[in-house]
Amino acid sequence: MIRTAAAVRRRTRIRRASILAFLAVMGPGIITGFAGNDAGGVTTYTAVGAHYGFQMLWLLLLSTAGLLVIQEMCARMGAVTGKGLSDLIRERFGVRWTIVAMLALLIANGSNIVAEYAGIAASLELFNVQRIVSVPIAAVLIWVLVVFFSYRIVERALFVLVLAYIAYPISAFIVGPPWGEVVHDSVIPTLPIGQAALIAALALVGTTITPYLQFYIQASVVDKGIDRDQYRFERVDVLLGAILTGLNAFFIVVVAGAVLHPAGIHVDSAADAAQALGPLAGQQAQLLFGVGLFGASLLAATIMPLSTSYAICEAFGWESGISKNFREAPVFMGLFTLLVVAGALVVLNPSVPLIPVILVSQNVNGLLLPIVLVFILMLAGDRRIMGDRANGRFSQWVGIGTAVGASVLSIALVAITILGAG
Repeated sequence: MIRTAAAVRRRTRIRRASILAFLAVMGPGIITGFAGNDAGGVTTYTAVGAHYGFQMLWLLLLSTAGLLVIQEMCARMGAVTGKGLSDLIRERFGVRWTIVAMLALLIANGSNIVAEYAGIAASLELFNVQRIVSVPIAAVLIWVLVVFFSYRIVERALFVLVLAYIAYPISAFIVGPPWGEVVHDSVIPTLPIGQAALIAALALVGTTITPYLQFYIQASVVDKGIDRDQYRFERVDVLLGAILTGLNAFFIVVVAGAVLHPAGIHVDSAADAAQALGPLAGQQAQLLFGVGLFGASLLAATIMPLSTSYAICEAFGWESGISKNFREAPVFMGLFTLLVVAGALVVLNPSVPLIPVILVSQNVNGLLLPIVLVFILMLAGDRRIMGDRANGRFSQWVGIGTAVGASVLSIALVAITILGAG
């Protein structure tokens, strides 16, 4: 009896210690996952649901699984090597390939940062707040948060923004979709015929696995000081992040599919969807959808320039880190400031159309994705770098399948868009 009681107490202490250890490392995986549902993501998921109902939910679930595989590799590389992705690219492939990767990342992320401010402007215009007010305030808040506060404070603030995503599942239960049909289309693959449907499917996959997330999660793991011994807890964080972001995307499609698709309302933006939800599903659904878009855009508008600054500074050996100041990391903080200011200034121009900017950014992501995924797979499978934590045969082949599928679809989306425009 005494031994049994002692064993129970021991198991309780071990369980409590494990929970505390997880809470200590939790953050990079969840925040990065949710940041993937940015303005471009919300716009894409909304358009897919409005045009095709629930028919592409199964494809969204497969894309989420692919996101989990790639995110896990990057987080593991950060914990094992203590280096960011671009740092490893420079060491393994040399300066020339590093410059190519960084130029591609800078172009892609530059367009995406503009897209996030466009999302902020579009969401608050639903509540009659003009972009001349919303965009400068958002930019200043983001800049002050990162420049003047430590990593721990920034991470907590980003967790607060993650709460905005609760708006989407609440919206789904408010509109009351036919759950039987939702479940059926989630597990039974169906795909509408036609070029427009193919483009929608390609966009759905391409917006789920975005390049900047890979750079950010690895840099975030390093900046937080998570090592290989703590990685088993961080792996749970990555798993939760990918699953939760997939669920939120799932609920966005469900809301649009349940309300807009039956009404024949085909929207091209999340802001249009929020406006249409008002008369069809009530003002609560409209309010929640607008709040969700705002939170998603604000979170990604913080993560995107950070990811870019991390990547470029790591690539060329410059000091980086949120907890450092301008004197300690001048290039990191200077580049972050430049990206925030430039993105806000572009959107403040009244002649810039908000929604086309968001959609174009998804195509730019498609061009960068294959390059990044090839680097990730070669690095994560290299035992000279990863030792016994390198990808095993199974995980490497799963990763290759994910990379090939996502890359082919992303390139096809860009090609179809260019040919269609021509």
